[in-house]
Amino acid sequence: MKQWYESLYENFADGYEKQVFVKGTIGECDFIEKEIDHNKSIKILDIGCGTGRHAIELCKRGYSVTGIDLSATLLERASKNASKAGLEIEFQQMDARNLPFDEEFDLAIMLCEGGFSLMETDEMNFQILQNAADALRPGGKLIFTTLNGLFPLFHSVKDFLDEAGQDDSTAYGEPTFNLMTFREHSTIQVVDDNGNNLELETNERYYVPSEITWQLRTLNFTCVEIFGCKLGNFSRSDKLTTDDYEMLIVAAKASGKES
Repeated sequence: MKQWYESLYENFADGYEKQVFVKGTIGECDFIEKEIDHNKSIKILDIGCGTGRHAIELCKRGYSVTGIDLSATLLERASKNASKAGLEIEFQQMDARNLPFDEEFDLAIMLCEGGFSLMETDEMNFQILQNAADALRPGGKLIFTTLNGLFPLFHSVKDFLDEAGQDDSTAYGEPTFNLMTFREHSTIQVVDDNGNNLELETNERYYVPSEITWQLRTLNFTCVEIFGCKLGNFSRSDKLTTDDYEMLIVAAKASGKES
């Protein structure tokens, strides 16, 4: 049985690129560059790369990037986008819960819920973090965003999504947030790229900072820093608050095998 995120991105490349959350690429890549000290010699893994926006922008700036995603449709668009930009980027169809990489990358990025937090069980979400950790060389960095569990305790998620100005191809129903599981269940109505109307039941996991810190330290990350997350304006000076719908995490893997 297909999960909602598989059905959503089966034929939604056009719709994906119209979403508001894809508009902050330049500023987000500026932040990434600062975090790696503009070191062009490193290898970057883009997990849940979508249509390739971060991979392509980073490649334009001279970095070596490999993009992986579960959706063949999004990857096909990513390859076309790269070709139009005159770039050669390796895009591979892979499940982030089952990656083959073993200490091959210096940086892994996973932005705008690129797999993590979308999975239907906590164990699957943790496996994505595990695979990201395994892909990194000792001393490597992981930069990712995830849904902030503090936000729905103080705000309406539906109001936030409505005010965010999503395009006409996407509409959200009234979500149900479970305080015991920190999962939000909702109905999303989508018009796909062929004009078909889809109604999908979503299931997304919100995380609080202490959970993220504990999970990453379990995976041999010795430094875990969590910030507020503003679209296209990632910053270390942005302190996480209950007003942040997402949080930005920067974690450094231990430089040796031991913690």
